[in-house]
Amino acid sequence: MSRRGIAVATVLLAALGGLGLTPARAAAPTRLYLVTLEGPGQPGLLAGLRAHAEQDAVLASVGGPTPVYRWTTAINGVAVPLTPGQATTLRTQSGVALVEPDSVRRLAGRTPRAVGLVPGVELRDRGGAGVVVGVVDSGIAPDRAVFAATSGLGRSPRGFHGVCPAGPGWPEGTCNRKVVGARWFVDGFGADRVRSEESLSPLDEDGHGTQVASVLAGDADVTARVRGQRLGTYAGVAPQARLAVYKACWSAPDPHDDGCSVADLVSAVDTATADGVDVLNLSVGGGRAAPGFDTLERALLGATEAGVVVVAAAGNAPARPAAHPVPWVTTVGATSGPVREGRVRLVNGPSLLGAMAAARGVGPARVVVGAQVPAAGASRQDARLCTPGSLDAARVAGHVVVCERGGIGRVDKSAAVDLADGVGMVLVNAGPAGTVADFHRVPTVHVDAAAGRELLRWLGAHPDGRVRLEPLGADRHAPRVARWSSRGDPAGAVVKPDLVATGSGVLGAVPGEPGWDLAAGTSVATAATSGAAALLVARHPDWSPAVVRSALATTARRVPGADVLSAGAGRLVADPAARPGLAYDVAAGDYRRWLSGTLAGDLNTPSIVLSGDADTAVRTITNVTGRRLYFSSHTSGFTRYQVRVVPAAVRLGPGQSASFTLTVGRTATPQPDDDGWVTWRGATGTITRIPVLVTR
Repeated sequence: MSRRGIAVATVLLAALGGLGLTPARAAAPTRLYLVTLEGPGQPGLLAGLRAHAEQDAVLASVGGPTPVYRWTTAINGVAVPLTPGQATTLRTQSGVALVEPDSVRRLAGRTPRAVGLVPGVELRDRGGAGVVVGVVDSGIAPDRAVFAATSGLGRSPRGFHGVCPAGPGWPEGTCNRKVVGARWFVDGFGADRVRSEESLSPLDEDGHGTQVASVLAGDADVTARVRGQRLGTYAGVAPQARLAVYKACWSAPDPHDDGCSVADLVSAVDTATADGVDVLNLSVGGGRAAPGFDTLERALLGATEAGVVVVAAAGNAPARPAAHPVPWVTTVGATSGPVREGRVRLVNGPSLLGAMAAARGVGPARVVVGAQVPAAGASRQDARLCTPGSLDAARVAGHVVVCERGGIGRVDKSAAVDLADGVGMVLVNAGPAGTVADFHRVPTVHVDAAAGRELLRWLGAHPDGRVRLEPLGADRHAPRVARWSSRGDPAGAVVKPDLVATGSGVLGAVPGEPGWDLAAGTSVATAATSGAAALLVARHPDWSPAVVRSALATTARRVPGADVLSAGAGRLVADPAARPGLAYDVAAGDYRRWLSGTLAGDLNTPSIVLSGDADTAVRTITNVTGRRLYFSSHTSGFTRYQVRVVPAAVRLGPGQSASFTLTVGRTATPQPDDDGWVTWRGATGTITRIPVLVTR
C-alpha cells in the first residue's frame, strides 16, 4: 500500500473509533474437513440417532457448524466446514479419532494398450447369482446391453434395500433387475465444480464407471461390435451378479481437476454398507501423500466388519506406495494383457510393427504425410497432428495418412483422415510414449518414434511409395507386472498389493458411440477381482470377507520375474479360488484391535512381513474343503535367509484350524531384503500359498 493509502486508512480508522465503531474482522476461511469419532459405526435407525447426537455434541465445542455429510454405518463421523482453528480444537476433543482436510483422488484408469477378455478368468455365462456388487465410481450408462434385465440373472438378492432416485438423465424406473440401486454424491466435490456436460445423477458421462461395471458383472452372451467389426461375445466376470451404483467421481471443466472427493467416497461407502451390498468395488487410487489409516480406510474397515468384501485399486503411480495399505482391503495391482498388433508393410521396403485394433487391413495404397497436405486455411502444424478439418481431401482421398501424436485425441485424428476420405492412418509417436491399439475410424497402426523416423526416411526416398496396413491379431505374451502399477511399501505393515490381475487390453462397455472401448489401469484389474469375489460369495455365502480375500490371494499364480512388493501373492486365477483348501480367517474385532495397537499376537493375514528384530510370525489355517485331510508345507524363493515352518504338516477335519510358526534364521551380517513363499499342499491337490517379506 502507498503512504497516501496508509494515511487514508489511518484517518478512516480514527473516524470509526470516534463514532464508537470497531471495524469488522474478516471471518476465518473454512474448508471441508472429515471428522471421525472413536468406535465403529452401527446399522439401524436408533444407532443412527445416537451417532447424530454424539456428532452434535462434538461439534458443539466449535460452535456447532452444520455437517455436509453424516456417516453412521460404516463409520461414525461427519464432513463439515471448519476453520483451521476449529479443526485443531476438534483434534484435542475426547472421542475424536481423526480430523483431516478433504482431498480429491483420481480414478485408477489408464490409457489402454490392447483388446481382449481377462486372462485368468474364464468366459462364463453364469456366476454371481444373488450377489449385489456396489461400484463406487463415475456412475453407469444403464442403456448398455450388458446391463439389461435378462432372464438369466438367476435368484434375486436378499438383504439389499438400496434405492434408485430419479435425476437429470436418469428418469424414474431406470433401475431394473440388473442395476438394482443407484445414488450420487457431489457435495464434497462441489456441484459448481463439475463440467456442464455432467449429470447430477448416477448417469455416467466419463465412461470409467461403465467400463468397470461391465468388466465386473456385465451380462453374458452380448455381442460386442465396433463400427462393423465384430469383437466377439461378451460377458463380465460375474455375469449374474447385480449392480448397485454409487457415483462419487466427477469430471471438471479442466480434466486435471477430475476426481473423487474423499468426503463423497466415504459417503458412498457408508451408504453402500447400509444398503447391504455383498462386494464393494473401489477403483480409486490413493491420495498424493498416500495416507495410511485415514477416514476412507476406516470407513472400509466398517464395511468389512459389516460383512462386505472390499476390493480396491493399488493405483497407477509406481513412485508412490500402493493405495489402501490396510489388511481389511483386497488391494489389486495390474499385469500386462494381450497386445493386439499390426504391421506397416512398405512395398519393396521394410516392415514396421505397431499396435492395431482393426481386424481389417488396407492397401497397397499411396502414402501422404499429414504436414504436407494441409487444407486451405489450415496450418502445417494442424495438418501434422491431423486435427479435424486440417487435411486437404483432394490430396488425401484414397491414401494412407501419416499423423503425428499429440494435441488432440488419437481417435480424433483417424476421424479427420476419414473426413478427408483417407483409407488408413499410421499414427507416429513424437517421443518415448507407448503405442496403443484404439478403435479408430479407419484402419490404423500406431508405431513408436523410432519406427516413425524410419517410415519418414523411406518415404523421403520413395515419394510414390505404397504401404499395406496388416492386422496381426493378439500377441499373448506371458503376463508381467505393468510398469505403471503401484508397488508396495517395504516399510508397510502388510504386503501390498495383495494380488494382481490383468490391467490392460480389457474390453468394456462405454456410454455413447461406439459403445465399447479398451479399459486399462489397476481399475480394470480391481473390477476383475471384484467379479471373482462375487463368484466366491455366491458359491460360499457363509465365507467371511477375510476368507474370500484369503481364497483370492492364496490361489493366485506367481508372476515371472516379479517380487512380492510388485505382485503380492501373484496373478488372479478365478476358478481355483473356489477350492483353496485352507483359509486364513480373521476373528471378529481383530482388525480394530490391530488398528488400535491392542491386538495380542499376530493378525491372521494371508501374507507375512517380518521387519526389524522380528524373527517369527504365527498364522492360523482352517480347512475349508469339507473333508478330513492331510496338509504339508514347504518354503521357497528365499535366497538370503533360512526360513522354516513348525509344524511342517497337519491333519485337519472339516472346519478345524491349526497354527504354525514361521521362523527366519539370523545371519552374521545384515542382509538386504528378501522374499519368498510358504505353501501348503493338500492331499487332494489344493495349493495354498502366501508371500513373505523379510526386511532388516
